[in-house]
Amino acid sequence: MDIYSQLGQQAIIGIISHLFFIAVTFYALQALRLEQVFKKGKTFQIQILYILLSIAIGSTVSNFFIAFSTWSQQLPYLFQ
Repeated sequence: MDIYSQLGQQAIIGIISHLFFIAVTFYALQALRLEQVFKKGKTFQIQILYILLSIAIGSTVSNFFIAFSTWSQQLPYLFQ
């Protein structure tokens, strides 16, 4: 397998991982009642906060899993 193929596979895994964890985070954040923290009638701001928090948390979790996966693949090199 050439380097370009590997880079392409890593890119698609990263994109899918980020989108998956952002969606899961968005779903999980729906359980919070942020409406009680905001002033009444600020629906748009609440929606933006949900989206931004989902991106921030989801991307962080995705980066962790991608890094963990990479480290796991590199462990055999420790014993060579």
